[in-house]
Amino acid sequence: MRNTIAAAVLSAILAIPMTGAAANLAPGAAAPTFELTDTDGNTHRLADYLGQGRIVVLEWFNPDCPFIVKHHQTHRTMNETFAAVAYEGVIWLAINSSAPGKQGHGLQRNRRAVEEYDISFPVLIDEDGAVGRSYGAKTTPHMFVITPDGKVAYNGAIDDDRSAGKLGETNHVAEALTSLLDGKPVKTASTKPYGCSVKYAK
Repeated sequence: MRNTIAAAVLSAILAIPMTGAAANLAPGAAAPTFELTDTDGNTHRLADYLGQGRIVVLEWFNPDCPFIVKHHQTHRTMNETFAAVAYEGVIWLAINSSAPGKQGHGLQRNRRAVEEYDISFPVLIDEDGAVGRSYGAKTTPHMFVITPDGKVAYNGAIDDDRSAGKLGETNHVAEALTSLLDGKPVKTASTKPYGCSVKYAK
């Protein structure tokens, strides 16, 4: 992790008003803590990663949503974006908040998805939707980038093409990560997420 990622610098960088994002977590807000289990039975705690000085990316996930298929199968957006920064110690976690009986729910379905899409990072199960609701996650995907000091640096869409097939010209998450790793301001700190609605329990 580059030394330029310092809490003091990031606090100044992230004092940016939110514009256009559908969720309630403005850039600079504290990211809600959580503990979830992935499809392999491993426990992941946000506090542990932040304690290690890691940047954390959260991706809301539903394997049967066509917009997830767009970015995991038609294109390799998520894996490629993660691969470009993994050597810097960035953590990427997909979170599935689909409730029982809803599209994309279930441990077995998500285990298959990890294999089908050759996902290179954990998929966490949040079937009661508590974590998704705490972040105000609206769509799959809905992306959040969290700084090592536990603040939201980016909230919104993965890219700038809202179709279910075409890849956007701008990868907002990649741009946010590059800026943070270089110790620079995140120019676009929030956008409106797009995709399928998160399948919460009613």
